[in-house]
Amino acid sequence: MAATLGPSGWWQRWRRRVSAGNGSRMLLLLLLLGSGQGPRQVGAGQTFEYLKREHSLSKPYQGVGTGSSSLWNLMGNAMVMTQYIRLTPDMQSKQGALWNRVPCFLRDWELQVHFKIHGQGKKNLHGDGLAIWYTKDRMQPGPVFGNMDKFVGLGVFVDTYPNEEKQQEAQKRRYSPGVQRVFPYISAMVNNGSLSYDHERDGRPTELGGCTAIVRNLHYDTFLVIRYVKRHLTIMMDIDGKHEWRDCIEVPGVRLPRGYYFGTSSITGDLSDNHDVISLKLFELTVERTPEEEKLHRDVFLPSVDNMKLPEVTAPLPPLSGLALFLIVFFSLVSSVFAIVIGIILYNKWQDQSRKRFY
Repeated sequence: MAATLGPSGWWQRWRRRVSAGNGSRMLLLLLLLGSGQGPRQVGAGQTFEYLKREHSLSKPYQGVGTGSSSLWNLMGNAMVMTQYIRLTPDMQSKQGALWNRVPCFLRDWELQVHFKIHGQGKKNLHGDGLAIWYTKDRMQPGPVFGNMDKFVGLGVFVDTYPNEEKQQEAQKRRYSPGVQRVFPYISAMVNNGSLSYDHERDGRPTELGGCTAIVRNLHYDTFLVIRYVKRHLTIMMDIDGKHEWRDCIEVPGVRLPRGYYFGTSSITGDLSDNHDVISLKLFELTVERTPEEEKLHRDVFLPSVDNMKLPEVTAPLPPLSGLALFLIVFFSLVSSVFAIVIGIILYNKWQDQSRKRFY
């Protein structure tokens, strides 16, 4: 099902209308927009969205760097260019990431990602793709599209290489028609830190859903939107150059804690591609809730999905401090000495009683 494109398309349509109108209409529009963070009604219900600049990124990419004063931090081989941020170049064994420094405490939100994947590789000779993250930890390099495995939070993957299919071909086995997936492929995963992303099977065992997304080497803009409203996760894409959203993934009952970080990462191996991010725009969504929904939608502390069993995570015990360790050893020694003394006293009394009985 198609839906009208978000703020960028809306702005262009209104700009054309205003240019043909009078100055009063322009003044009204400016008053509504303010600094770019004014409310805009979306959908048929009472839902408004506000651009959150502290979680957004666009050209000319101010506030991007490696210092503590930057809103966005680069990692690995990621580079800031004039028209995009390149996570990885079209070279083997590269890894890069871009992370927001500000934790997000929004209850309902929508993240719009403008990206581009392109390179010299022919069909199935390119890889590996990119990921968009909302996770507890940031700036942690690893094997999952450039981020750590067993992450805590949400990962959305734009996977461009079919590892499982190639293994099936190598073993001279074939998929049944209802099982095979067409790549590039978008999938989503919620993790509480207990699950590993299965590269050999392209994340199939832990995915919440997915869809085919032909996004490589296109001559028009490609977009992805992640919407989280009332514990309902929706992922849509605009990859056909029609300025319309197309449904990809929809999962109810997704419980994500607040205070996590947004980021994006990419990795290349023996195969490679250019993985570019043009913009990341986060919108706060204000929606009405009934009293019953308010009770149901209380804050959670670990990510989970209703009707999906995630293995429980046993939190490691915190290491003992030097003082605590000293006190434990000291009282253990005192207890041992006390027990020995009591034992000696009891033994002597027993001997005395034995001698009295003897005489």
